[in-house]
Amino acid sequence: MNTKNLVGSKYGKLTVIDIAPRGKGGQARWECKCACGETRKVEEYALKKGLVVSCGCYKREMQTKHNMSRTKIYKVWAAMKQRCGNENDKSYNNYGGRGITVCDEWREDFQAFYDWATANGYKEGLQIDRVDNDGDYEPGNCQWTTKKINLRNKRQSVFIEYNNEVHTVAEWSRITGIHRNTLDGRIRSGKPVEEIFKPVINRRIGGE
Repeated sequence: MNTKNLVGSKYGKLTVIDIAPRGKGGQARWECKCACGETRKVEEYALKKGLVVSCGCYKREMQTKHNMSRTKIYKVWAAMKQRCGNENDKSYNNYGGRGITVCDEWREDFQAFYDWATANGYKEGLQIDRVDNDGDYEPGNCQWTTKKINLRNKRQSVFIEYNNEVHTVAEWSRITGIHRNTLDGRIRSGKPVEEIFKPVINRRIGGE
């Protein structure tokens, strides 16, 4: 399988200097030289997604600098990058697979993410939430919310194809006039798509 020549390209502190043998799974890999002088073989997808930005020295520097690698906020940052950039992550299909990305400012700098979080209401136990479920993780599209509210928002972001159109549950509710709770109930019960969108008939007692 041919792959684009990345020699000379820079990704964070890494500069691609040569092609490397493919990984066990057949992934394309590149020999990279870090700004600190060390070399490392890195998978192509990890370079392009920003999952690897140094030989490992950047992570060590960050751990030394802020000593927060075991904190909740650091894990939120790391998980956010994984579900958007790691194709092996269990949540990738709902994020990176849909084109959702993490902005460069946050992806490459935990401190920038931390500064935004603490200035915008972060408290331990809260979850990061995108205002626009189709938008990226970036300062203008994110907020902190409770787990209960976040789960409700995620439910609204379930995508359903019907009549050659794809929309979220909330959008289908507006289009069809069927209450969202009704659609949610039909989806949870495993009804076929035709039954999910079956019009609701209001029965009046006593007739005309």
